[in-house]
Amino acid sequence: MSIANVELLRGAYMAFSKGDVPAVVAAMAPKIVWNEAENFPYADHNPYVGPDAIVSGVFARLATEWDGFSVNVEEMLDAGDKIVARGRYTGTYRATGKTINQQFAHFWKVVDGKLASFDQYTDTLQTARAMGK
Repeated sequence: MSIANVELLRGAYMAFSKGDVPAVVAAMAPKIVWNEAENFPYADHNPYVGPDAIVSGVFARLATEWDGFSVNVEEMLDAGDKIVARGRYTGTYRATGKTINQQFAHFWKVVDGKLASFDQYTDTLQTARAMGK
């Protein structure tokens, strides 16, 4: 089961990188609980519950506020129904023209073959500075 969980997550990251939001949503549990990092600009509605809340509260903002935003996974640590993804975010904030290249860690939980929870840890200060805050 663990390999299947890693493949599920790998597929979701690949779909996100292609802008295939429906495929990302298809990997999510109906009641997925999503937490942006504390003090991250998009943590203003934590926790996001369900794919619709995530798409409108996180994905849509990333798509409209950033140019070239990408999630570059460097490593996945398999712990059965829990997976840690480590990597870097890159992109340019449209309103300021400032770029980011910051590390992240994502903690995921998989239940019944679906992504059930997400917790983000990242350099919130770098994001705030890029956004002019």
